[in-house]
Amino acid sequence: MPIKVLMPALSPTMTEGTLAKWLKKEGDQVSSGDVIAEIETDKATMEVESADEGILGKIVVPDGTEGVKVNEVIGYLLEEGEDASAIEQGGESKPAPKPETPKEEPKAEAPKEQPKQEAPKAEAKPATQPAAADKGERLFVSPLARRMAEQAGLDLAAVTGSGPNGRIVKADIEAALSKGGAKAPAAAAGAPQAAAPAAAAALPQSNPDVPGLPSYTEVPNSSMRKVIAKRLTESKLTAPHFYLTIDCEIDKLLAVRKELNEKAGDSGYKLSVNDLVIRATALALKKVPAANATWTESAIRIYDQVDISVAVAIDEGLITPVIRDAGSKGLVEISAEMKDLAKRARERKLKPEEFQGGTFSISNLGMFGIKDFAAVINPPQGAILAVGAGEQRPVVKNGALAIATVMSCTLSVDHRVVDGAIGAEFLAAFKKLIEDPMTMLL
Repeated sequence: MPIKVLMPALSPTMTEGTLAKWLKKEGDQVSSGDVIAEIETDKATMEVESADEGILGKIVVPDGTEGVKVNEVIGYLLEEGEDASAIEQGGESKPAPKPETPKEEPKAEAPKEQPKQEAPKAEAKPATQPAAADKGERLFVSPLARRMAEQAGLDLAAVTGSGPNGRIVKADIEAALSKGGAKAPAAAAGAPQAAAPAAAAALPQSNPDVPGLPSYTEVPNSSMRKVIAKRLTESKLTAPHFYLTIDCEIDKLLAVRKELNEKAGDSGYKLSVNDLVIRATALALKKVPAANATWTESAIRIYDQVDISVAVAIDEGLITPVIRDAGSKGLVEISAEMKDLAKRARERKLKPEEFQGGTFSISNLGMFGIKDFAAVINPPQGAILAVGAGEQRPVVKNGALAIATVMSCTLSVDHRVVDGAIGAEFLAAFKKLIEDPMTMLL
């Protein structure tokens, strides 16, 4: 009996995903453990391994299909001695019987009931034709690139992909549009019938209801953007935020960083200010464990281990890879791990356990020149530290005016978990470490 290949749940919260690409073709031999497809979740692109072996007899869900529900049939494996007919006999998924319906109706009943069957045929063609066309073209296109091409009416067949295996990505679409890429007549013809409302919403429009409002372009929300919107709205509505800001002089920290990097030589590491901030945060949380906590309805959870989530900006939004047990790691180890996590985050290659489950967050916008800001707490965590840019400011030392490099840091706190005194105690410990960085090396 054919073996169903199901859409996997790649994280505890995943309900649907995008089947980015099949790595096996129909007719290919599949062994247990072979990587057969790439699945895009809201945060990462992950490879899916086959748990069974056989021949990939049918691909039910083609490349680039979005919104595929967990446990939905995406393909079939044939066991030894079976052929494609076994899928029609033993398969229970809805996609399998669909091709039989239009074949039987024209032969048996089309001459007698043509007026009654015209409406169903008109509805069926727009729904099935695009999928069949995509499958026939065998184009490898990222979901974002496909949406951009549809919005612009661009013919994907005329675009050369620069991604892995010739996959068409966002940059390829932008390049084609800048050169005046060929329009897609099939998509233009099908749009009024199959997806008129969606296509109209995605194209530049003017709004006659609001005089003076300029025309606009709607960019469809990605899965990641929807999750960000949901979680941060939940955070602001349910967690009573309050904010504490402290200024840290970082001249000594910059000098220590410079000295350590010079001594590194050819050893390969290069410490950043962010690496030192992560180290200081971890040590401060070990000194004030009450700030390393989350809220539940029955109790406040104070964690024994400091797992720091660090915000990393990627094309479609934000992701927070986690430095596990940061309190027990040195600067060089933190630096190497952070560089690796950030690189794979931008490539959307992180595993769920690498960006879920942190106990405290850091968001650093200093590299963009932002002086200070207040970040939104990453639920269910109890606090997040927003780090601004170091800049020279006038300060008073020993009753005299002087110049120092000052970095403003703002702690956003869930008042259900952390009171003002605990937040202040944490920031005082953090400031002491930042201003006397040699203590971080002990």
